[in-house]
Amino acid sequence: MLTTSVVGSHGLPGWVWLAREAMEAGRLGALDVRELMEDATQAALLDQERAGVDVLTTGEMMRVRFIIGFYEHLRGLRALAPPRKLGQPLWDTNTPFEVVEKISAPHGLGIVDEFRLARALTTRRVKATVPGPYTLLIPLRLGGGYRDKDTLLADLVQIVNAECRALVAVGCDFIQIDEPHSGMYAGSVPQFAQGVNRAVEGVEAKLAVHICFGNLYGRPFSAVRDYRNVFPTLHEVRVSQIVLEFANRGMEEAARWKDFPRDKELGAGVVDVKAFKAETGADVAERIRRFLPFVPAERLWVNPDCGFWETPRWVVKQKLAALVEGAQIVRGELGG
Repeated sequence: MLTTSVVGSHGLPGWVWLAREAMEAGRLGALDVRELMEDATQAALLDQERAGVDVLTTGEMMRVRFIIGFYEHLRGLRALAPPRKLGQPLWDTNTPFEVVEKISAPHGLGIVDEFRLARALTTRRVKATVPGPYTLLIPLRLGGGYRDKDTLLADLVQIVNAECRALVAVGCDFIQIDEPHSGMYAGSVPQFAQGVNRAVEGVEAKLAVHICFGNLYGRPFSAVRDYRNVFPTLHEVRVSQIVLEFANRGMEEAARWKDFPRDKELGAGVVDVKAFKAETGADVAERIRRFLPFVPAERLWVNPDCGFWETPRWVVKQKLAALVEGAQIVRGELGG
């Protein structure tokens, strides 16, 4: 009842930022990088365990800006110059990629190694997080024989599906597909359920999908943020849990979930990752109570709105403690 989890990334320790600079300068060898990945992952897991989080993630400690690092694993791409290089870094300063030939990931996306390392470092349940095909499509420019985005999306679906199957093969029993981009469309979401369903086809694990409104450089992507365009598709998505952002939007739309699919769990974002100041346990408890008239406690998981990669680690620890304390407060009120 009111299981606590996190969405994905953990706050990076300061020494990891320094080590990444050393990596970019070519000062680390393969064994150095492996040691860095193990130490950083262990720090992320320990922070979650000490806070009392029920279901952990790897912390995504070696990923770059959520998805940009994955394009190093993809073949058939050419990096383009960012459209803007001056001023505050934001969405338009990210590197776009041109597709120059059939896209593939011959050695996977690197998430299997990430999960295996985390699995060896903790006895707690660990959730693997995988970028969805629509999200991977964002910075890609058509070329290399692809005449439309649907054809390119189909190949990305196969890459995501292969990664999920490989995770199951090494013992992963809980996989979350991250599709934040699907909450940012101005109109209806184009075949969202269809793409996700194909991406998880044949994957024998507990499945979740995460949809938010972006968190690049600690900011949302769009000014208008609600789930009215996504909500109709939730009944069609073949996953057991939907993970959504609420805290940063002032708990808007909680009442919408009176029609939430009865065959799915809601992973409710009750910690604001875009706010610098940490919540208290009482703050989190009050947010959790907002859902209970609409979603039974046994189908309600609680988590931050999004990943913590843009949040200082010391603030992350405070927010995780508040998440767990808030859940404990409400469990006590419910007699659990």
